Amino acid sequence: MRLLFVVNPISGDIDKEPFLKEATALLDVYDIHYHIFRTTGKDDLENLKKEIDHYQPSRVASVGGDGTTLFTSTALLDSEIPLGIIPLGSANGMAVELFVDPDPMSALKDILMSKISVGLDLLKVNNEHYCLHIGDIGVNAQIVNGYSKDPNRGMTTYFKYFLEQLRETNIFDYTIEIDGEEYDETGIMMAICNARKFGTGVPLNSISNPFDGKFELVAIPEMNFEDLIIVGLSKFDESFLEDANGNVYSAEKAKIKFKNPQLLQLDGEVIGDITELDIEIVPGAVQFITTRKNLLLEDL
Repeated sequence: MRLLFVVNPISGDIDKEPFLKEATALLDVYDIHYHIFRTTGKDDLENLKKEIDHYQPSRVASVGGDGTTLFTSTALLDSEIPLGIIPLGSANGMAVELFVDPDPMSALKDILMSKISVGLDLLKVNNEHYCLHIGDIGVNAQIVNGYSKDPNRGMTTYFKYFLEQLRETNIFDYTIEIDGEEYDETGIMMAICNARKFGTGVPLNSISNPFDGKFELVAIPEMNFEDLIIVGLSKFDESFLEDANGNVYSAEKAKIKFKNPQLLQLDGEVIGDITELDIEIVPGAVQFITTRKNLLLEDL
């Protein structure tokens, strides 16, 4: 086996070196060959593709958060090299959704030992961007935008911008087109979901499965205090979602048009203002290493 670690040194403000030291010591004991690729912020995707082509790993381990996993997945498109996740980001929302063991060393052992790999879907947006977990327009995109510019990280910083946006929330109008049908929506957020929950654990819907060849659009209207309570409670009991306002649309392709330009974020990356979105699923885009602990496999 040849294992390639893809490491984002700054994700989540977490030092990855203690994990790498322990991990490589384990690999040395079993004479497993490995190589470490560290992102630098310059030509990372091109350099990682070259590294994969040169090293020809048997398996790849993404070491970081959701952004690192998306980055690694994009580099592995059109290959059959399986991907595993070592959750060392700030929230690790997609890792939680995919039932990755939260302990990094246990997650590494699963990557090394498991014989189960499943085709993991990606979303392609406006024919140039990819999304693995959740993207959105509206209040959360504004939160992510503020958070990305802040030198501080962690949930405290995130909730600072969350509270700020609750005071400044703007309502916007848009139209969703799916299979020739149009749906008019108005609200504070429109979410693009390949999974059910934000990294904070708050669910957006109860049906998204990143292995099913579909995605969900969640239209969220204006929220009052009661709605916020319901959203908060749904983190602990998803049955509260039944009382939450909002429409959920499932699709393989969709087009969304906004009356006015709106800010888009995908998996924590701020893309910029857009007036239209073309979204399509890329089914089974990446082979994902998982285990029988993954309850999403029961729905397939």
